[in-house]
Amino acid sequence: MITFFLVGLTVHIVFFLSIFDIYFTSPLVHGMPPHATLLTPPASRLVLMVADGLRADSLFTPLHDGSSRAPYIRRSIIEEKGTWGVSHTRVPTESRPGHVALIAGFYEDVSAVAKGWKENPVEFDSVFNQSRHTWCWGSPDILPMFAQGATGDHVYTHTYPAEEEDFASTDASRLDTWVFTQVKSFFHSAKSNTSLKARLLEDKNVFFLHLLGIDTNGHAHRPMSQQYLNNIGLVDSGVAEMVSIIEDFFDHDGRTAYVFTSDHGMTNWGSHGAGHPSETLTPLVVWGAGVQTAHRATDPQAYVDGYLRDWKLEHIRRADVNQADIATLMASLIGIPLPVNSVGVLPLLYLNNTDHFKAKSMYTNALQVLEQFKVKMAQRKDTTLSFLFTPYQLLTESKQEEFIQRAQMLIRLEKFGDAISLCQSLISHALEGLVYYHTYDRFFLGCSVVLGFVGWTSYVVLLILKTHAGLSRNPSVLRQIPNPTLVRAFMCVAAVITAFLLLQKSPGTYYIYCLLPVPVWYSVFKESGTLTDLIHSAPSLPLWKCLSYFLLVALGVELLVVSFFHRTMLTVGLAVLSLWPFVSGISGRSKLRSLCWFLGCLGLAAFPLMPVMGREPNIHLVFCGGVLTLLTSACYLVTSGQKTTLRQADRQQFALQMLHVAVCAYVPSLTRSSLQEKQGLPLLNQIISWTTLASSLLVPLLSSTRLFHRLLSILLSLTATYLLLSTGSEALFPSVLSWLMFVWIHMEQEADMDSRVKAKRTQLSTIDFSANIDISKIRQLKLDDIRRSYFFVFFIITAFFGTGNIASINSFDPASVYCFLTVFNPFIMGGLMMWKVIIPFIIVMCTFETIQVVTQLSSRSLFLIVLVISDLMALHFFFLVQDYGSWLDIGTSISHYVIVMSMTIFLMLLSMVTHTFTSRRLVWTRPKMHFP
Repeated sequence: MITFFLVGLTVHIVFFLSIFDIYFTSPLVHGMPPHATLLTPPASRLVLMVADGLRADSLFTPLHDGSSRAPYIRRSIIEEKGTWGVSHTRVPTESRPGHVALIAGFYEDVSAVAKGWKENPVEFDSVFNQSRHTWCWGSPDILPMFAQGATGDHVYTHTYPAEEEDFASTDASRLDTWVFTQVKSFFHSAKSNTSLKARLLEDKNVFFLHLLGIDTNGHAHRPMSQQYLNNIGLVDSGVAEMVSIIEDFFDHDGRTAYVFTSDHGMTNWGSHGAGHPSETLTPLVVWGAGVQTAHRATDPQAYVDGYLRDWKLEHIRRADVNQADIATLMASLIGIPLPVNSVGVLPLLYLNNTDHFKAKSMYTNALQVLEQFKVKMAQRKDTTLSFLFTPYQLLTESKQEEFIQRAQMLIRLEKFGDAISLCQSLISHALEGLVYYHTYDRFFLGCSVVLGFVGWTSYVVLLILKTHAGLSRNPSVLRQIPNPTLVRAFMCVAAVITAFLLLQKSPGTYYIYCLLPVPVWYSVFKESGTLTDLIHSAPSLPLWKCLSYFLLVALGVELLVVSFFHRTMLTVGLAVLSLWPFVSGISGRSKLRSLCWFLGCLGLAAFPLMPVMGREPNIHLVFCGGVLTLLTSACYLVTSGQKTTLRQADRQQFALQMLHVAVCAYVPSLTRSSLQEKQGLPLLNQIISWTTLASSLLVPLLSSTRLFHRLLSILLSLTATYLLLSTGSEALFPSVLSWLMFVWIHMEQEADMDSRVKAKRTQLSTIDFSANIDISKIRQLKLDDIRRSYFFVFFIITAFFGTGNIASINSFDPASVYCFLTVFNPFIMGGLMMWKVIIPFIIVMCTFETIQVVTQLSSRSLFLIVLVISDLMALHFFFLVQDYGSWLDIGTSISHYVIVMSMTIFLMLLSMVTHTFTSRRLVWTRPKMHFP
């Protein structure tokens, strides 16, 4: 069992990691020479101001009286001095990826999420790195990564302490005030500092102001709150003051360019991370040296999204860009080389310069993207056998030379418009070619993984049939194949694959993905005699019943797959499951339990219908969740007959745990009141929360290992923590789920007794988890066990998606962790939310462990069936992974596969944990006193 577990865990970890090599590899290449436009730039310096978390509509939409909450940016800049538009971001709409796109010009690979979007998973070039000097002020989460990625010592950062990023602070706008104050002090001190002033007067300098107050206020109070909207006004006045100070310092020389934008937006419920327009549409306002002034739009503009009408800006030309384009714009304005990793396209509508300058700048942009394409093509060519290499046909080496020569000729002939169009076409082809070579091995690796997947699933099915199905053992021809012959055949296959990978200079991970199917399929062929036994036993099997079961399970698996896209399918599934006692005939023997099952399924079915995102916090429902937990616990004691059999120690523990649940149901209310009154997070509430979390896995181990004693203790302990992490209706979920699980245990005993009419019913109240299992009573698998395993997988998925969708980053509500901390910390916050997701898992896992004991079936038997069902789902999602369409669609398809694979691995580990959680007990012994 241990060997099988370790092998299965290894196989699934390999399948899980394969998705990162296939889809999550870094797109960056290195070794490209930098390219710059060798013409006099229009600006000597650039000021970049990023209002973190600012939505486009929050800045551009006028107030009801026609005025603006940002009068300087709207009236003085948009309507008179500069060019404006919308910067379209990509998912994940988080601060780090947004700033990387803005300043480095590429969309960061997802591997950075493993480092909390703080550290550099790979080195990259940026506008700051290419500048002569860059001075930065703002958050310690953003600024250091660009200093780390810079060569030399020319990026200077000034940050406030991380503790200042407190969602419970009285006014987060002070973070922006700190930045403005520091910049004022900096330029004031520079007037008397000769060396600093000399550096400031040099060209190619960048000043970066990171303004985090809007984002922090949005998380804490929502974007429609007065705090968020007032913060926009504060930023607007601060920008006006900064412009005045900088212009005065440089004697109004007209050589300063200004860029004001945002890294991402924010949903109405104060989160970001996914692809909602409120998150992906950010403002962009550019003015100063080299920038086109406000251009009046005489004809209706081509934008049909309806925003122009709401923003009352139809009369001024709007110029939208992709977020990565801003880096190329900034580099062009101050005449520095474009970041070598940039995939942005220069937005010409923002430039106020000659056609010659625009054409040369676009030509430089095309060369910079083409350099990346060349390196990527050379890397792929070097790791592919020459007769197997297929170049990107639209940009072969000859066509590259042709493009470059034509562009140079058009610029010499002063046909600047044609040159710009040609360069834009070259950039488009180069970007498509980068994707082509980046995904060159995807089909090959995908086939290897699918082959291993199918082989592993086939092996598990054969193992189930061989070990647990009780087939008649008839001689088979396949079994007479000598094992040495089979071994030699597969060793030859492995040798051929290894030689092929060596010749191709493939990475080490390729060997794992391509060679793993070899031992897996060897195991399948070695056990193939079992399949022959099944064929020989077919006449004695109830084929119609087998076919109906497998058909129902297949439909059920499809329902679970669809539920990942539409949570309401879980409601449909629960409605169908509620009819099980009536269809199977159990209701005739146990009407009360059948009714409880019916009502429990319908009660749980209500949760997938509730919205995942945009829910307003409702602390009253959290308190109701605590009350419902206490009522459920009382029902546990009464209906299971345990009230009269509790020992004194158990009575005291349950009483203390129930009191603890009542306290935890009240703590969120106290915390919310304190935060609303701007008094911060109370220390006592924080102590209670962290103590509850730390003891949630320890307290149940102190209770009796009798079945319902231990299950009740687990419920109370886990629900206490869950309540502290809840903000609304989800607080009711553990109680409803636990009640249905409690009924499920009784129903499965009833179903099992029905299939063994002569067997004597075992009282559930007498079952002890710690008792040694009588091996002689362990039975063979039956068709009903397939249903039990499917129910388990269904309830696991329901536990996962019942109250939310972790696949969507922006379903996270920071208010969920306010009982524990209010200072931004992505790792601790993420860990707390993961624990909240795991709690319903543990409840379902403990129930499944109980059913295995009640039905006298080995845990390995049922788990093998669960493994097959889970792997079928994972294989389904592997085929649904896509690399086309919107970035949200691509990210969602990948996350579904990762979730199912993580769930499979996680269940393998959690099954061992829950066995310990239910059957082990900590016993405290008093030390004996010895007297002389």
